[in-house]
Amino acid sequence: MIDNRNMILAIVLSVAIILGFEFFNSQRRPPAPEAGGQGEQVASPTLPVPGPQNLPAPTAAPRAELPVPPGTAVPSAEAPSSAQDRVAVLKTTPRLKIVSSRLNGSIALKGGRIDDLTLAAYHEDLDPTSPEIILFSPHGSENAYLAEFGWVAAGNVPVPGPDTVWKANRAVLIPEAPVTLSWDNGQGLRFLKTIALDEDYMFSITRRIENSGTQSASFYPYGFVARTGTPEVTRFFILHEGLLGVLEGTLKEIDYDELQDEKVIEQPTTGGWVGITDKYWLAALVPDQKTPVQTRFTYRAENDVDKYQVDFMGPQMTVKPGGVVETTDHLFAGAKEVKLLDGYTENLGIARLDLAIDFGWFYFLTKPIFYTLIYINDLVGNFGVAILLLTIVIKLLFFPLANKSYRAMSKMKKLQPEMMKLRERFGDDKQRINQEMMALYKREKANPAAGCLPMIVQIPVFFALYKVLFVTIEMRQAPFFGWIQDLSAPDPTTFFNLFGLLPFTPPDFLMIGIWPLIMGTTMFLQQRLNPTPADPVQAKIFMFLPIVFTVLLAPFPAGLVIYWAWNNTLSILQQWVIMRRMGVSP
Repeated sequence: MIDNRNMILAIVLSVAIILGFEFFNSQRRPPAPEAGGQGEQVASPTLPVPGPQNLPAPTAAPRAELPVPPGTAVPSAEAPSSAQDRVAVLKTTPRLKIVSSRLNGSIALKGGRIDDLTLAAYHEDLDPTSPEIILFSPHGSENAYLAEFGWVAAGNVPVPGPDTVWKANRAVLIPEAPVTLSWDNGQGLRFLKTIALDEDYMFSITRRIENSGTQSASFYPYGFVARTGTPEVTRFFILHEGLLGVLEGTLKEIDYDELQDEKVIEQPTTGGWVGITDKYWLAALVPDQKTPVQTRFTYRAENDVDKYQVDFMGPQMTVKPGGVVETTDHLFAGAKEVKLLDGYTENLGIARLDLAIDFGWFYFLTKPIFYTLIYINDLVGNFGVAILLLTIVIKLLFFPLANKSYRAMSKMKKLQPEMMKLRERFGDDKQRINQEMMALYKREKANPAAGCLPMIVQIPVFFALYKVLFVTIEMRQAPFFGWIQDLSAPDPTTFFNLFGLLPFTPPDFLMIGIWPLIMGTTMFLQQRLNPTPADPVQAKIFMFLPIVFTVLLAPFPAGLVIYWAWNNTLSILQQWVIMRRMGVSP
């Protein structure tokens, strides 16, 4: 009785903690806008975005492989300014338009910054006429987010800065026609930036310095992505949102609060990339993959406004009189589409760009499952149907293990009358009961653990599928049938307002929809096929578990709940057939 009481207490406390966490977390959580450059950010006064002067003078220790002449000065940061409306800010500076099938926006000719981007293929909600997802916004607007490529002079040489007005050879940047920006410093040095855009989200930035003067000059090329304001993130342990990069072949992930503590994190690398990621969107700097660079992740707060920056600085470039120096880097700014990122890794040699998607510990399972799901979807044209078919594929792969499990459980269910007789015979003598049961298992060649092992093996597959549904943009706003119009979001219905018949919206932790209830029902039915625990108290506890799992899985993506319900249904059919063949009454 003491053991039973402790077990019941432990389960009750566990459920109370989980439900309490869901309740208080839902109260703290703001309305969940679409994960985008602006949609996810907390509204706050904006400071100017850090520019090249934000790059500190390299010191001997961290930049030993990138020597810098002593005394190289770094200009001070731009002064703060009040935030203004995004559209109004865009009208204050001359701009070069960006038009493609995937991106819309503009480049500020003042400063030469890529600071205005919207994603043409993605909208804030399911309505195709809703606003496009905003990725980049200019300095001076709320939650500024932008990229810049330039030079830091090794000596007292004028270089283009945030107030420099560039001349453009074209009025519009389109994938078929790059644009060249130019600026002359009046001392014999001409700076050029040729910006090209592919059909998707990759910019190529070729920087060139032409020296028509009589003196040599040295420079350090840099690139940065800067973000003002701390964006609102999902704060879910299986998803990283923040700063990240692949440096020397190793993924480095830095949370916003971690960088607030560290302030500056530096690391040299040859190859790789650095950037800032949201759940579905990425802005990443990709330096020349064969050139050693110094990368940095930095944070500073001014007037209680957070400012984050990822940047890189390349080795010294010296341009002699009559000479030319040139370097080419890339900027990815767009949606984290798996096939697209893999294509850039293959075609541009960018190290592990696909790791911008948080595939997690089970990467070796998650990515194959993703590609299998994509392949099936290409055939049937519906991700929900693809999930159902993928479930059948997974069931076939685990068919031998599942058969072994169900046979073991059927044998245990067949022995239940004998087990009940032992309990009645030996009463409270638990030691004797256990001895007799072990003898019974040995005599009948039954193994209680055999029914559990196959389920344990399938847990990584379940978790990998969960990751696919949760983190990949391909699942975003993917419809199924009926009321499920987004497989990556929870079932929008709830039992507590009679599935929309009553005119009120319950709190998040009471959003228990139709599919979670179907899943719980299938779990209950499957449990009825399993051997009933000999202890009546334990039996009651196990009967309570489908309710617990229904509540726990209700806020999960609908696609995952559909998978679990369908998987349970297939398991019920398989187990029912096996039990009939073994002469056990289902």
